Amino acid sequence: MVLADLFDTALFLFFLRLWDSSQQTCTVQEAGTLLASKNVRVNCLDENGMTPLMHAAYKGKLDMCRLLLRHGADVNCHQHEHGYTALMFAALSGNKDITWVMLEAGAETDVVNSVGRTAAQMAAFVGQHDCVTIINNFFPRERLDYYTKPQGLDKEPKLPPKLAGPLHKIITTTNLHPVKIVMLINENPLLAEETALNKCYKVMDLICEKCMKQRDMNEVLAMKMHYISCIFQKCINFLKDGENKLDTLIKSLLKGRASDGFPVYQEKIIRESIRKFPYCEATLLQQLVRSIAPVEIGSDPTAFSVLTQAITGQVGFVDVEFCTTCGEKGASKRCSVCKMVIYCDQTCQKTHWFAHKKICKNLKDIYEKQQLEAAKEKSEEENNGKLDVNSNCVNEEQPEAETGTSREDCNPKESVEGEEERPQSEAGLEGLQDAPAGPQASEE
Repeated sequence: MVLADLFDTALFLFFLRLWDSSQQTCTVQEAGTLLASKNVRVNCLDENGMTPLMHAAYKGKLDMCRLLLRHGADVNCHQHEHGYTALMFAALSGNKDITWVMLEAGAETDVVNSVGRTAAQMAAFVGQHDCVTIINNFFPRERLDYYTKPQGLDKEPKLPPKLAGPLHKIITTTNLHPVKIVMLINENPLLAEETALNKCYKVMDLICEKCMKQRDMNEVLAMKMHYISCIFQKCINFLKDGENKLDTLIKSLLKGRASDGFPVYQEKIIRESIRKFPYCEATLLQQLVRSIAPVEIGSDPTAFSVLTQAITGQVGFVDVEFCTTCGEKGASKRCSVCKMVIYCDQTCQKTHWFAHKKICKNLKDIYEKQQLEAAKEKSEEENNGKLDVNSNCVNEEQPEAETGTSREDCNPKESVEGEEERPQSEAGLEGLQDAPAGPQASEE
C-alpha cells in the first residue's frame, strides 16, 4: 500500500467515526489537523465511491462540511456507485443549512443519479420539502453581480452595486406572497424608491429573458423573475402617487370583500402577472393557466397557491400553516376571538386587523357552529359505541366486555370568550410580552 493510500485510510477511519453513531464523534479540530497533512487527499473515495464531504453532508455535520470545502473538497464529485453527489446527500438528510452551503459552494442542481433523479427530486421523494424549496429557489449572487458592472458600450451598470444585496434577498426568498415582497421592499430604504425599483425590475426582466433563451431553459426561474418584476412595477405605480404609498398597496392587497373577506385585488394581481408572462409557448405557463382559469375568484385553489407550488415546489398536502397577512410558513398565532385566521406575529395581526375586524364576528359564529357539530358527532359516536358493547353482552356466546376501560378526553380546546371589536391600535397577540388588550391571536 502506497503512502497516499495509508493517509486516505486514516482519513476514512476518522470519518467512519462520524458515520457510525456508535463511535465517539470526531471533532472539527481533529479533522483540521488531519487535513493539514500534505499527504491527505480531501477527495479520496471509500469502497462505495463516497467522499468525506458526502459522509459529512449525510450525517448533518455543518462545520465539518465547511472545513472540507475550505480544504478544496469537490462539491460536484460524481463517482458514487449510484451517482449521488454531496448535494443529494445533504437534501436526503433534510439539513437546510448544509443544503444551502453546498449550493453556495457551486453544487450543480441538475445532476441526476443512476435512476435519473436530481437532488430536489430525491428530497421530495423522502419528504424533505424544505430542502426542495431551497434548491429550486437558489440563485447565485454572481449572476446578479454581472449586472453591477458596465457591459459592452454601457458607461454605467444596469444595476447599482448597492442594490445587488437587497435584490438578491428578495430573489432568493421562498415566500412569494405579494404582501411579503412589498414588506421586504418597504423595509429597505435603498429599494423603496421609484428609481431603484425601475432598475431592479428591468434587470429581472433581462434574467427572465436569459432563462428562456439559454440552451438549458429554466422556465421556473423565468416565471419567478417575471412575477417579482410585476410586483415591483405595481410598487412603482403606487410610489408615483407620493411617499409611504407602499403601506397603501399592502392594505389594498389585504382588503377583503364584504361577504367572506377574500382578497380579490390580490388574486387579480397574481392572475394578471401570470397572464403577462411574455413566453406563451412555455409549458409552465400553460400548466398554470389550465389550473387557474376554470377557478372562480374566491374558490380553491387560489392563484397564489398554484403559483407557489409551481415555483417553490411546496406541495399542498404538507401539514403546515401560513400567515394570513404575509404568507409566511409555520405561523402559529390564531385570532383569540374567531380562531379562524392565523398570523406569524403581532405585526402581521395588526396589519391585517383593518380588514379582519369586519368579518371576525361572522367567522366566530362559523367556528362555534363547527365546534358544536364536532361535539355532536363525537357524542353520537360514543353512544353508538355503548350500544355495540351492550348488544355484545346480551349474546351469551360472546365474552363479556371489559369494564374500566378509560377513554381519552377529546373535547375541543377551551376558547377565549369573544370580545367586542376594538381599534386597531389595541389589537395584540396572546403569548407575547406586553401584548395590548383587544382581539388577540393565541397559540394554536
